[in-house]
Amino acid sequence: MALAVTAERYRGCGRLAHGYVRSKLRRDPVHRDVLYLAAEESFGDVVDIGCGRGQLAIALLQAGLAKSVLGVDCQAVHLAQADRAAAGLAYRSRFVDLADGFDAPEADTILAVDVLYQLDDCSQQRLLRNVARAARCRVVLRLLDPGCGMRSAVTVGLERLWRGFSPHAGRCVNPWTVARIAGFLRSEKYDVTVTPCWRGTPFANVLLIARRQQSR
Repeated sequence: MALAVTAERYRGCGRLAHGYVRSKLRRDPVHRDVLYLAAEESFGDVVDIGCGRGQLAIALLQAGLAKSVLGVDCQAVHLAQADRAAAGLAYRSRFVDLADGFDAPEADTILAVDVLYQLDDCSQQRLLRNVARAARCRVVLRLLDPGCGMRSAVTVGLERLWRGFSPHAGRCVNPWTVARIAGFLRSEKYDVTVTPCWRGTPFANVLLIARRQQSR
């Protein structure tokens, strides 16, 4: 229900935006997977890094699974569409180019879907370090896993093909191994779990959930 209501919020953003959001909410498993997780452990105040048009953030708010969301992206048009669709919800946006660095504010949950692999090594390292510092409770990342054989080959190939014309494409296709990212977050005192996030697609996406360890 929350996904259908979220899609309807984009009707005033133009046919292209509405069609894109409706298709993403229906076909991309990350939306249901993240909402399911948030229903198990409410996300509180959220920073959504690389939010795009904001449909995941808005779905979380629509379902009552987040207290507030700050959406961050480098596409001003998409941020404007998110702002319009989020009318009446505890949502705000900020224009940020992650390649220039981003000092994330503290939040209960830091969310980044399909972001890290689009950055160079220095930018990935800087963002991971910043995210680990800023998250009070959890970090939720959707990653491109380069270790999934044919799935990975297909995903990386399509990502490289999209670089030339997709408005959602970053500068790189530079996926770190999941073990490398998980290892860094564990070193920052997080407990990490990783599960597939590719249901119904041929892609090599996984959902990494890092929960901050409680002080004993």
